Amino acid sequence: MSQGVSGCDDQLFVYALCRVTEAAARAAAGLVGRGSRGQSSHTAIEAMRLELGKLAISGRVVIGEDNPVGDVPPNAVGLPTGLELVGGREGDTRFDVVVDPIEGTSYLARGMTNAMAVMALAPEGALFNPGPAFYMEKFAASAKARGKIDPSAPTQVKLGQLSSVLDKPVSELTVFVLEKPRHRELVNQIHNAGARVALYPAGDVAGALMAAMPDFGSGSGIDALMGTGGAREGMLSAVAIRALGGEFTMRIDPQLTTEKAAVSKAEMDTKTWMALNDLVKSDNVHFTATGITTGLLFEGVEREGPMERTQSLLISGPSALHPNGRRQVLSTWHQLGEQA
Repeated sequence: MSQGVSGCDDQLFVYALCRVTEAAARAAAGLVGRGSRGQSSHTAIEAMRLELGKLAISGRVVIGEDNPVGDVPPNAVGLPTGLELVGGREGDTRFDVVVDPIEGTSYLARGMTNAMAVMALAPEGALFNPGPAFYMEKFAASAKARGKIDPSAPTQVKLGQLSSVLDKPVSELTVFVLEKPRHRELVNQIHNAGARVALYPAGDVAGALMAAMPDFGSGSGIDALMGTGGAREGMLSAVAIRALGGEFTMRIDPQLTTEKAAVSKAEMDTKTWMALNDLVKSDNVHFTATGITTGLLFEGVEREGPMERTQSLLISGPSALHPNGRRQVLSTWHQLGEQA
């Protein structure tokens, strides 16, 4: 478990990870609604990189910020895929790290909800590498659906299977879908099957987690996530849902002309759905997300006088101390002007 990392126990390790997403969220919060995607992105990237460099872990960023928005400032190191992390001791577990300093950059710039800073870790070699694929089609649901839904089946059939395992009429199912032109047919199919659609302009990490945690808070009201979204967001969701014991499957689904060409050249399979155990091959995983703007999972960064409050979601897989894994919502007060 993470105890092999710098000798600290699991919970202290998770709190250290949380400081990374807190730093990115706090850095981006001052730019909410100011219209500058590039400035907010670079500010969050640098804050996350600096805090990540303080962690007593070794490994590398396997899915990073390879195409940051806007002009890259001179001498900016950023968080590119392949960045080595060298803070651990010899013999410690090496980790693969997935980062998203701002999930929902364009929506943050417009002052909209669901922007968050996210990071996930798994032991080296445990994560599927989407390579040149930017997009994947996803299906997420709770632990009751694990291994019981055929993701390749038509939408109506999938919803019927979900209805059966949840012991809930199709008419009472609610499916989270990103509000994108590519999903018009999917939305029609869900409606024709008799289920409800919850459309959101951004936040498919939040949507996947709500589907996997129907009992979160007062109840998420989301029974499944369906549709095509970012591959990076998909892998972040997969790590969290592996720790939660929920259901998550995906297939590569390129949308851009250049992406389709790159995926074809790499001979990636775009037809086969991958199970969660193929995407994340270890239970020794950690996920942390901090709200930037208030959204579905938690509140955004708020200032009160000389203090700043962040709210984060921490999820870890099974450990000796917590054999069923652990999830926690953490509110933290920070003195303005101090680092996370």
